[in-house]
This record gives sequence, C-alpha cells and structure tokens, in this order.
Amino acid sequence: MVPILVAMTLQSSQTPPVRKSSLTGEIRIHREFPSEIFRNKRNVSVYLPPNYGGESKRRYSVLYMHDGQNVFDGMTSYIPNAEWRADEAAQALIESNAIEPIIIVAIDNAQADRANEFLPTRSREMGGKAKDYGRFLVEEVMPFVDKTYRTKTGPGNTAIGGSSFGGVVTACVGMQYPDVFGKLAILSPSVWWDNRVLLKMVAAMPKKTNQKIWIDIGTAEGSMAVRDTHDLSDTYTAKGWKLGKDLFVYVDRDAEHNERAWASRFGEILLTFFRK
Repeated sequence: MVPILVAMTLQSSQTPPVRKSSLTGEIRIHREFPSEIFRNKRNVSVYLPPNYGGESKRRYSVLYMHDGQNVFDGMTSYIPNAEWRADEAAQALIESNAIEPIIIVAIDNAQADRANEFLPTRSREMGGKAKDYGRFLVEEVMPFVDKTYRTKTGPGNTAIGGSSFGGVVTACVGMQYPDVFGKLAILSPSVWWDNRVLLKMVAAMPKKTNQKIWIDIGTAEGSMAVRDTHDLSDTYTAKGWKLGKDLFVYVDRDAEHNERAWASRFGEILLTFFRK
C-alpha cells in the first residue's frame, strides 16, 4: 500500500492550477488573424476604454503589446493565471482620470516561432525575423486596427511594449519605424542575446529620434541582467536621450523575470506615456 499512497500523493501535488478568466472592461478578440508575411495566424485582442461605445467620434491613442496571450487573461497566459493585468491597470487609471483613455492591442506570439520573430539576428538556431515582425505590425496589424477602431495616428499617439525577447523586438521595431512608434516600453530586455547585439544596433543609429523610452529590470533577474540594462540605458543616453525627460529607467528591487513583476510596473508605464 505504501508505494500506491506515495504515487497518489505525487500525482495530487502535480495537479495544475485551475485557470480563471480575468478579463476587465470591453475586450474584443479577433481570432486567427492572418499574416501573409509570416503565413500563419494568431489571435489579436483589443482592450477598449470605458464609454468607447458611447462616444461616436472620439479617437484614442494606442499601445501595441507583444505576447498577447499574457496581457489580459489568466485563461490564456503561459503560466496559468499569471498575466500582465493590463486591462485592470488601464481601466483603473482611466476611470480615476489619471491617464487619457487608450486602446491596447495585444498580439499573440507565434508560440514555437516566438524567438524567430522577436530576435533581430540568427544565433543558436533561432531568431533573425524581427524586421519581418516590424513589417507584420505596420503593414498588417495596424491597418486593420486603424480601420476597425477609432484610433489616433502618428508617433505621439502610438506606443509599443514588451518584455524579455519582447523587449528586444520593441527596441528593434522602434529603430525600424521611429516615425510610427513614438513611445517604447522595454521591460526586462534580453540584452544578452547574440553577444549583446542590441547595444551595437542602438549605437549604430544615425541620430537620436523623438521617441520616449521606458526601460526596466528587476534585481532578482540577476546582476548581469541589471548590468546589461544599465548598459542599454547608457547607449541611449550616448545617442542624446536624457534621463527623466525622454528616457526613463526603473530598477525594481527584488523583482523577478515574470508577468507578476511586469504587471506591478505596468501602471507606472501607462502614467509615463499617457498621463493627463
């Protein structure tokens, strides 16, 4: 009987947590959005601000976010119930009149091809399609969003954000389309990728742009990650960005590399980019 009891105990301890829906506000999901560039499909979820349906003419700034599965809902997040709570943060800040009403577009990653799409160079048998991902956003996703919803256009009204490899592709797309995305949220970026090629790319920019940039890291992500993030910040400042003016760097004490940490900082990012 003892072996059976042990087996039952082990099986019980490995029972996955029950996923719970955590959507807040009005979120419309466009399932299997097709891409001719990548020849694949993915969901695109759109958070709409309070009273969107009651305002027939008002237009809104837009924040585009990568890894859309993790942005709004614990039912779809990679780790069950661990999501950015972007909808909760936006809803609370809009209703308290702290930020302007905004639209948030969460684009699902391509799962097995996530690294291929998010990383700018080919290394370790993955990566190299970040420019194509930028094209996917600008040529396919954005025209659909602008046609379907009442958006404000122009870099001053258009932000992009992501974490980890998503932080890398945010910086890359920002360099690729500085006249499209005027606000970049680069969370816990994987600067280590391909011998820190991101630093070389930023250093090679022909000139400073008018973009506002947020960069952050958690100290529990490791001393090398913190150093890399400071080096990324220094590379931007060497190009002309000014700390506290158009470059904001936040080191989150004891924060780890996960959605809980990014969720805790997301409200401050919204305030930095969209404060009334």
